[in-house]
Amino acid sequence: MACMLYESMLLFGIAFGAGLVFSIAGQMKASMGPLRPYLLALVVIVFGMYFSWCWSKGQTLAMRTWKIRVVDRSGRPPRPPRALLRYVCSWIWVLPPLAFVAPLKLSPAGITAALLGWMAFWALLSYAHPQRQFWHDAVAGTRLVSAEG
Repeated sequence: MACMLYESMLLFGIAFGAGLVFSIAGQMKASMGPLRPYLLALVVIVFGMYFSWCWSKGQTLAMRTWKIRVVDRSGRPPRPPRALLRYVCSWIWVLPPLAFVAPLKLSPAGITAALLGWMAFWALLSYAHPQRQFWHDAVAGTRLVSAEG
């Protein structure tokens, strides 16, 4: 989980950079208005490119810091298509609670509580897997291993 927190700080910078390029290219002034869905799509795509590229090399910067790497079933870094599948599958960490709370018009605190509650549940659900893997790794055919040794 500490690695996820560090990764989220790095992703903030990546999202900021993508947003800045988008804003400059779109000559946006103050409000995003109707362009907001396009910005969100761009950020999702940029994140997908970041994770797919890093995972196909074995590690993101945060994973390198925490001495974790992602491997496929043969113990090698996943090929780009498998890394992209892992990225797509990893959205299960955030999409269900966001889809659930969207029509409820919850406060930011309520949305945060729902998101963190789901993430805790999803993390604990890994104990139900025979190898104690996260389910997005099981579906993608990847696993996290220690980079030490």
